[in-house]
Formats: sequence, C-alpha cells, structure tokens
Amino acid sequence: MLNDTQCRTAKPQDKAYKLSDSHGLYLEVKPNGVKAWRYRFELRDGGKAKESTFAIGNYVQSPSGETSEEASARRAGGRFTLAEAREERIKARDLVKQGINPAHQRQQAQIKRGHESATTFEMVAREWIALKDWEEITKKRRLDMLTRVVFPSIGKLPVRQVTPPMLLELLKRARAKNGPSVSAEAQRTLFGVFELAAETFRVDANPVHKWREALPPNKTQHKRPLSTDEIGQLLRDFDGHGGRHETIAAFRLMWLTLCRPSEVVEARWSEFDLDAAIWRIPAERMKKRKEHVVPLPTQAVTLLRGLYGVTGHREHVFPGRDDRAKPMALASLRQALKALGWSGKYSPHATRTTGSTRLNELGFVPDWIERQLAHVEPNAVRRTYNHAEHFAKRVSMMQQWADMLDAWQKSDGAKVVPLYKVA
Repeated sequence: MLNDTQCRTAKPQDKAYKLSDSHGLYLEVKPNGVKAWRYRFELRDGGKAKESTFAIGNYVQSPSGETSEEASARRAGGRFTLAEAREERIKARDLVKQGINPAHQRQQAQIKRGHESATTFEMVAREWIALKDWEEITKKRRLDMLTRVVFPSIGKLPVRQVTPPMLLELLKRARAKNGPSVSAEAQRTLFGVFELAAETFRVDANPVHKWREALPPNKTQHKRPLSTDEIGQLLRDFDGHGGRHETIAAFRLMWLTLCRPSEVVEARWSEFDLDAAIWRIPAERMKKRKEHVVPLPTQAVTLLRGLYGVTGHREHVFPGRDDRAKPMALASLRQALKALGWSGKYSPHATRTTGSTRLNELGFVPDWIERQLAHVEPNAVRRTYNHAEHFAKRVSMMQQWADMLDAWQKSDGAKVVPLYKVA
C-alpha cells in the first residue's frame, strides 16, 4: 500500500507510470507532473467480465489549517489526498458491486446538478402564477410583488438551494421595508411556489414555515375608519410631505372618488372625460369585472387638468418613477405613509372604509354609497331588480364629500358640519 511520502515525492518520467495502492486503486504519474488517482474495476456485460477505469481526481497534499468547508470545495474541484482517494474508491467499489459503472453514475449526477441549477426560483414562480385560474390583472399584481420583494434576493438561485433561513431573512426585510401586509402576501406566495416545486420533485420539501414567533402576526387594524379630525390631519400631512407630485395627486384622487388604490394608481388618461366630469374604469381593471362609472367632483377635475400638463402625453395618469411607461407602484403610497408616521394607523384601502362610514353617518342613501364603492348587492333577488346606478344622486353626494374633505383639511380640529343638505 502507498503512503503519503511516496505520493508526494513521486517524480515524473518520460512515460506515465503507476504506483499501486490496494483493491484497484493506483496513482498514475504523468510526464507533465500531474498525479492522478485511478480505480480499476471489472463489470460483467452479458456474462463476460469487462475491465474499466474510473478517474477519481488528482493527488494533493492536505493544506495545513484547512477548514472542512475548504476541504469540501477542494474535493468538488477534483483534488484528493491519499485517504480521501481511498474513500472514493470504497464508494465506487460499492457501486460496482451493484452492477453500476461509477463513471456513468457521476455523469448522471452532473447532468442532474446542471438541471437543478437551471431551474431557478423565478422560473418556478412564473410557472406557478401561469397555472393559477386568476384574472390577468391579478396575476400581474402578484408578479409585480415578486419582482419588487422576492426576485432580487432569490430569483436567480436554483430553487433547490433556497433554504428556510434565506426565506425568513427575506420576509423580515419585506416586513420592515414594505409593511406586514406585503410580507404576509410574500409568505403566502412563497408557500404556493414551493408546494408546486415539491409536487414536481424539484425540491424535497417545502422550506416555508409558519414562523409564528419569528414573524409576529399583523395586528394592525388597517381598515379602521378614520375620524374626521384624523382625515383632516392625514390630508394636511400628505399635502405637505414634499414627495412626488404624482404621488400626492394619486392620494388625493383616491380620497375624492373612494376608488380602490390599485384602480387609482393604474388609471389611464383614456378613461377620463374631464368635460363631462366622468371617469369610466374598464371592466378588466375592476375587481368584479364590470365597468364602473365614477362621477368626478370639481376638485378632482381641477386636479386632473393640472396634472395633464405634466403626464398627459403618457398612457398612465400616474407614471412610475423609474419606468415612465408603466403605472406608479401601489407601494409608493405606502412608503409615503410610512415616512409620515401613518403606517400602522392607516392603509390606503382604509380610505374606502372611512368614506363609507362617514357618508352613512351623514345620512346618504346606502345604495348610493354602495354603487360609488362598486360593491355588489348581496341579496340576489334585490340585485336582479335593482339596476339603478343612482348616478345623478352620486354626483351630488361626491361633490358634497369633496367639499367636506376640503373643510376637514382646513379645520385643524374645529367642528365641521355638512355643507349641503342631504337630498
């Protein structure tokens, strides 16, 4: 049997020669000085024994002070000490006993690793979204969230290499930067993507945990209606926060119309008739897939006419900051609220809850309010016969609402009463 001194001191000659160890293992010393470990074995093929050679790798003397991680990386590069070469021979010999050629086994493992490396998390995530029976606008929003929050961290990684600690750190960062709602959506999405990967044998198990302690549940009451004093303070804060003009305008339009935040930030100029003071949101952008006609109070018309000189040459009323060909990200509103200290007390969607609560308190007909919010009548029989849009009544109601917003914003704590009598 060989010892390490013999391996280390072996000198190259004019022709390659072998230094035998045991059980088929030998060290081949080549004229160029390379010392290569080889394992000679026999496999039976149709009753006949066929001799083959398995290339284990090159000889190396173990570096002083080498860590286990460094040793693993070295072996992955095909460099083995005498002791390690003997271990590799044992593994290869076990395969031979099973009738498996170790060289073929290694080729298959390399192909498998290459396939796994090519299957990135982003590929599986896009596949998961494509398989969902969702409207295209819903798929787009979910993909937008992944693009902003998840893909920068793990999108290019092979899906099999993504670990629970990576995901926990990602979700913690998302919670700190984007808020608990976005973090929760990201966690649900990650779980679904990895379920698909597990079911299609691209990962062994789903790495997404519930993390009840590491990620505390979101206890913020984002949908709590604001008081009139809070509305006034919020509007004053937002107008004076010094952010992008488009962000302030989008926030203001959301309050003036009580439309969903996503419907506002993705608005297109083609949807507006400012002369008629009407905004027609097409069915494909609405949650219930039905066109929604929104009356515009004079404050909204004035706001949009002023904004037209800035973004009127573009498709979207509120273009994105980085890509002006795309609409503003909904996260822009949340980020502004966070900067103002309103995050946790109010979310953009709470605007609709607040508007509904205050309009009902002011005595407006519930049917008018529900139509303004594009809500579907829950009673099937009543829904069948009640086709009235109450548009004329909503025009009056929303003008009074806009005037009340102005009054609350200017009041600074003073008591404000409705400016108009409810008809």
